[in-house]
Amino acid sequence: MGLGIRIHSRRTATLSGFRIPAWRGAQAPSDRTDYSWLRSGLFWRTFFLLAFLIAVSMAAWIASYRMVERPPRARQIAAQIISIVTITRTALTHSVPESRRELLFDLASNEGIRIYPREDNDVVLQPSDSGLLPLIQSAVRSKLGEDTQFASAVNGVAGFFISFTIEDDEYWLMMSRERVERTSGAQWFGWATVTLVLSLLGAVFISRVVTRPLSRLTAATSAMATGQQPEPLPEKGPREVRETNRSFNHMVKDLNRIESDRAIILAGISHDLRTPISRMLLEVEMANLDAEARSGMRSDLAQMDAIIGQFLDYAKPAGENRFTVFDASTLMEDAAKEAGRLPDVRLSAAIEKNVMLRGDETELRRVVNNLVENARRYGKSANGDTTEIDIACRNEAGEAVIEVGDRGVGIPEGDIDNLLRPFTRLDAARSQANGAGLGLAIVDRIAKRHAARLRLSNRPGGGLMVQLRFPAVTRATAV
Repeated sequence: MGLGIRIHSRRTATLSGFRIPAWRGAQAPSDRTDYSWLRSGLFWRTFFLLAFLIAVSMAAWIASYRMVERPPRARQIAAQIISIVTITRTALTHSVPESRRELLFDLASNEGIRIYPREDNDVVLQPSDSGLLPLIQSAVRSKLGEDTQFASAVNGVAGFFISFTIEDDEYWLMMSRERVERTSGAQWFGWATVTLVLSLLGAVFISRVVTRPLSRLTAATSAMATGQQPEPLPEKGPREVRETNRSFNHMVKDLNRIESDRAIILAGISHDLRTPISRMLLEVEMANLDAEARSGMRSDLAQMDAIIGQFLDYAKPAGENRFTVFDASTLMEDAAKEAGRLPDVRLSAAIEKNVMLRGDETELRRVVNNLVENARRYGKSANGDTTEIDIACRNEAGEAVIEVGDRGVGIPEGDIDNLLRPFTRLDAARSQANGAGLGLAIVDRIAKRHAARLRLSNRPGGGLMVQLRFPAVTRATAV
């Protein structure tokens, strides 16, 4: 008996109306239009490392300047000051008294040097001890004498003043401050700020270039973890990046091919088994059997049909083309009503109003029904007569929460994670159970399609709690 599979092309495989799309890159948002990289820990770690290196480099440069550049520069300025004072004093000493006025005028107009007599009542403002001035003053005094005085203003006139004597007369020689303070502290601070800002912008660019391939890879792996199809990573850049992206793209293609093949096999087997089951049902109805045997065979065939239905549900391809915004509260109320009609179920429901979700309502209804059926089968009380099922639906911390729990014996802590694996059935809890072990695997798969978090835990006092947390959607967003 064949599987009834027809391959039309390498892109799409059809199975008696069951359509499975082959791998193709999803239209995921490109990182060119968002700023998710700003939330990357690797980006900020690289940025702060570069910023630290830049700051250390600038500090080392400043320290080197202070140790290597400042003393020679101070000696050079001091030599110029000594030369100016010596030449001016010599010119005034050897000049004819009648021409001294003209000499002073030429010094003031051409060289910016003014000579003032020094008086005891002069109001003198001492220069600051910052920058190169202490080194300059020490070098000048070593040549002109320790009694040489300096001032930054005399009698309200600002400039760089230095005292000298001609015979027994004392004078002030004033020159512009630019000759001594060639670069002010404010200018140095401005240059340093501009340099630091440009360096940090360069650090941002370098960090972005370094971390961008890893950010793309992280986004792609996160998409795969949620059941989505990431778009192919660009196979360009440094050799290591190209090889990593190429290997990742090959891995994604292989995984999608394996998933597609598995879905085709599951769907083919499940579909083609239903035809003989239908014939067997017909034969059971027409056979000359007693009521008990007919009922037993009907039950077995119904169980087989239910297992086939699980295969088909598990083999369905992922997709968001049927996602809509709907009221999960209504869905949970309907599920509670259906569960309450079961004779062996004692139901407790706590359902809030206006809990909105975005997704495939049919699939989420299947999720809730699977969870309720799972609780009914495996969560019976100690006497084995009834099953206590608790259903809850609420908005909590910006998420929509759906919970289905029972009061059975629970699951061993070490086996909880295994429940989500396909075809897994724990002997201790399911030895008498019907099914193929796909119920919770289907729930987990649908939850990943909807970017929901699935959590299984044992309840205090006994029983299993299954919790689903979905991104909440408000009615305003829905409209």
